[in-house]
Amino acid sequence: MATFADLPDSVLLEIFSYLPVRDRIRISRVCHHWKKLVDDRWLWRHVDLTLYTMRPKVMWHLLRRYMASRLHSLRMGGYLFSGSQAPQLSPALMRALGQKCPNLKRLCLHVANLSMVPITSLPCTLRTLELHSCEISMAWLHKEQDPTVLPLLECIVLDRVPAFRDEHLQGLTRFRALRSLVLGGTYRVTETGLDMGLQELNYLQRLEVLGCTLSADSTLLAISRHLRDAEDPADRLGLSAPGLSVLEGMPALESLCLLGPLVTPEMPSPQEILASCLTMPKLRVLELQGLGWEGQEAERILSKATALYGHCQGLAQRVHGLVDVTAPRTPTQGSPLSFH
Repeated sequence: MATFADLPDSVLLEIFSYLPVRDRIRISRVCHHWKKLVDDRWLWRHVDLTLYTMRPKVMWHLLRRYMASRLHSLRMGGYLFSGSQAPQLSPALMRALGQKCPNLKRLCLHVANLSMVPITSLPCTLRTLELHSCEISMAWLHKEQDPTVLPLLECIVLDRVPAFRDEHLQGLTRFRALRSLVLGGTYRVTETGLDMGLQELNYLQRLEVLGCTLSADSTLLAISRHLRDAEDPADRLGLSAPGLSVLEGMPALESLCLLGPLVTPEMPSPQEILASCLTMPKLRVLELQGLGWEGQEAERILSKATALYGHCQGLAQRVHGLVDVTAPRTPTQGSPLSFH
């Protein structure tokens, strides 16, 4: 029977990669060979520290001993709900990440108080910045701030960041490399603010609006006005036939995902949805999730659509090819324009 000693290093590294950071360090004490493997650069490319209450002293040790230039993505948790005496993520630690981890491309911060951390202290190599349930300074995303900060930033995820509001949305224009934006639970963003913000962010290629108070129709209208090069939207509960019709003027649209609970009276009929889809020259995928049209119901809709557009074989084939009724994906797997 094969033992761990019989496994090649590549297999052992793959196994070790599934271990939490604390367990990786522990197994390095098993033998010299495993210690050498735990020191392998490949094992420290992606690090998730959100499983632990990570004290600053421990974080500094990991940074110096294991991560450094090896690190490509990092997930960290803060102490936002642990009381005022709990240690917080510091500007010094953020600056050290930038200095010691020149290959760091993705930083995800969870439940962290960043109100005393200036955005200028974040690593300038970041291409993706995710903030989940974080407090940030009001000055973080003001338009007047230094436009040279985070020059490579392509994607921002703002998930339940209560300080984020309309003026911050317009302030995102300082990140000229920005192509993807996710707004989750940003209840202070208004329909007017979204329209004005997208007017200046018209170079975005991906937008997700998750769990906000914005109506689907107004969101789609703002997108059709300002993000005409978008390729892949999904829509949320509240969509009406007029709201769907605004997508017909987006020639680059390649995929459309309609998400929500059971069909409501305001929801476009299957025929209206398919009719709109067939006016979009590049559309290749239509996903219907949580609308009560899965399974046999979806097949019935397809049959009706085929009959409706049967006069043109190409259109009928497109109808069948468009609809995807597979299991719903999670919101974070959304397409470039998602509204849930």
